[in-house]
Amino acid sequence: ICMSSNKAAVQGSDHKRIPDDVATNPIIIGHEFCGVILEVGQKWKKQFQPGMKFTIQPALNLKENPYAAPGYSFQKIGGSATHIIIPNEVMEQECLLEYKGDAYFYGSLAEPMSCIVGAFHANYHTQGGSYVHQMGIREGGKMAILAGVGPMGLGAIDYAIHANKKPSLLVVTDIDEDRLARAASIYTIEEARKNGIELIYLNTSSIENPIDTLLAPTDNKGYDDVFVFAPVKQVVEQGDSILGMDGCLNFFAGPTNPAFSAELNFYNVHYNATHIVGTSGGNTDDLIESLIMMAEGELNPASMITHIGGLDSVVETTMNLPQIPGGKKLIYTNISMELTAISEFRERGEKDPMMAKLADIVEANNGIWNLEAETYLMENAKSI
Repeated sequence: ICMSSNKAAVQGSDHKRIPDDVATNPIIIGHEFCGVILEVGQKWKKQFQPGMKFTIQPALNLKENPYAAPGYSFQKIGGSATHIIIPNEVMEQECLLEYKGDAYFYGSLAEPMSCIVGAFHANYHTQGGSYVHQMGIREGGKMAILAGVGPMGLGAIDYAIHANKKPSLLVVTDIDEDRLARAASIYTIEEARKNGIELIYLNTSSIENPIDTLLAPTDNKGYDDVFVFAPVKQVVEQGDSILGMDGCLNFFAGPTNPAFSAELNFYNVHYNATHIVGTSGGNTDDLIESLIMMAEGELNPASMITHIGGLDSVVETTMNLPQIPGGKKLIYTNISMELTAISEFRERGEKDPMMAKLADIVEANNGIWNLEAETYLMENAKSI
């Protein structure tokens, strides 16, 4: 469950992806999910077989309805269900993808990771005398990820360090010291250095002049690529202020306010070729790339997950998501379980042996959710 689900639930038919008649023909919410194919119709039997694991690319890009997406627009497909029927639109657009990994949660995280992959590919740079855009981040360049230690920010740090095209400098900011410390313990300065990257974590809330501090590691030349991971006016403007020559600002965070705006320095647009892009999802190629990188152990988005729950926790979690701290809320749709923070497993384990065992498993893995924990939970939790 992510903030996109909360926005859909709160906005209802005002949301671009949700049908106008949702009040009488409700949709199934949830667009980041993974499962097992149970039955296959005659039309697709050569391509898919029962028993295959699958994940979904929700960005269908239908010509007749470009906003339509599983988890937003359909009555019989979405993550928050024990069983679904995958419609022809998904199949025809080649958006049903086989997932060959062991852990279901990795399959469900492939979609959010694909959004990050897509964002890195969507950035672009130019060359004097040419009108051809060079797509992607600047290889060996300077990158900043602002408000960057939420769940999606963690995925972006992981991808920046381990993708083929890397920056030489990566500065990650936030205003929450605990979240910064957790990020630094997962994606360490040493790991970044092994991959040829100087990684700096920075708490901008404790700095008198954040812009000067951010510019210092670039010798005051500015950044080639800046990603903004919070829909906050001051953060967007901070990102604009630290762009270097031909710098690309990627507004990754999705605002809920249709009138959201921020100031942009158009002097720099004109004379320094600074520019802005915005991405709201990845495509099928991005999803495949994230699946391959996870399968090869190059990405580990498990750090995004901070809470675990069952299907019966979906409604309350979705509606109250802005008030629940932490990262991704991972739901196992065939079990009954109150939404529980991974950090609270040990305390809950004083009265619940299953929670005690889960605490043992995750604590042995740096507090991060993993395949062993998933397997134990699915075998021992109450079915729904």
